[in-house]
Amino acid sequence: QVQLVESGGGLVQAGGSLRLSCAASGRTLSIYTMGWFRQAPGKEREFVAAITWSGGRAYGADSVKGRFTISRDNAKNTVDLQVNSLKPEDTAVYYCATRTRPFSPGGLYLGSSYEYWGQGTQVTVSS
Repeated sequence: QVQLVESGGGLVQAGGSLRLSCAASGRTLSIYTMGWFRQAPGKEREFVAAITWSGGRAYGADSVKGRFTISRDNAKNTVDLQVNSLKPEDTAVYYCATRTRPFSPGGLYLGSSYEYWGQGTQVTVSS
């Protein structure tokens, strides 16, 4: 199993920045991809970004491209999400997730494809 712990959330004004971090432990050698999802109150969970563990290929949702950047540190078993130019609509609980094997087509963007999840970190953006 893989355990995930997020940190870095908080309250920030619109236009501000945060750096979210996710630390993985356990069977980290089995990690194939790490992803970030978010869920706002009353809304469905949505894909934010993902990065492949070995090649470092990054993927991002259209809604965050140019503002959010995902990166990973294989030596530290961490994946970070730098979130800039925050908007009130970015307010949500942000979750880190991981999958230990290749995806089916399109599966990278689906929360149901990920096997392990963190507890989430709250990001609140005030206007």
